[in-house]
Amino acid sequence: MAGHSKWANIQHRKGRQDEKRGKIWTRVIREIMVAARQGGGDVKDNPRLRLAVDKAKAANMPADTIKRNIDKATGNLEGVNYEEIRYEGYGIGGAAIIVDTMTDNKVRTVAEVRHAFSKYGGSMGTEGSVAFQFRHVGQLILAPGTSEDKVMEVALDAGAEDVITDADGAIEVLTAPGDFEKVKNALDAAGLKAEVAEVTMRPENTIELAGDEGQRMQKLLDMLEDLDDVQNVYTNAEIAE
Repeated sequence: MAGHSKWANIQHRKGRQDEKRGKIWTRVIREIMVAARQGGGDVKDNPRLRLAVDKAKAANMPADTIKRNIDKATGNLEGVNYEEIRYEGYGIGGAAIIVDTMTDNKVRTVAEVRHAFSKYGGSMGTEGSVAFQFRHVGQLILAPGTSEDKVMEVALDAGAEDVITDADGAIEVLTAPGDFEKVKNALDAAGLKAEVAEVTMRPENTIELAGDEGQRMQKLLDMLEDLDDVQNVYTNAEIAE
């Protein structure tokens, strides 16, 4: 099944995230704390916490830092309580944007998110205004040159919902959120390492932006991602280089 070319967009996004590496620990710590508070501090029984701990290890976070924040969240140490809040809105050209935050101050967070939208020509929407344009999925993307037949065999056997070959040759594996870990482990065991592996909000359709529109949209996305309380930003915009 052929998909829209997105490998360049993925590499571009990863490059920008690498530039902001200093913020990754803060975001991962919040994710660990919320996951542990909601599902308990035992990684064996808490898939969301397992995923957060994997992100922490990938970001070279020390084991004692991980444990300390799990202990804070489960009441063994005094810590901050974070609340998860999702904001929805529109960017340039009507492109949809979802902003997931974790905050200890809702008033501050909504003001900062609204300011970012308005500064670059976007607008805040109401709850549910754009979420219907996205699908909550596990997503694994493997680099061009990976064997499509092998990925398809391993992924579908492990319970993946779909395998999509991109125009650039990248291979995208989609799973139900609950099956993400099982499919990822199966791919890893087969020596198929995903460049991107996450549970995400995947747009059902995309809007391509280029030139001035693309630049303004990128500035809006960058400003949102730079906010301290923002965990993830999702959009259906594909920005041409």
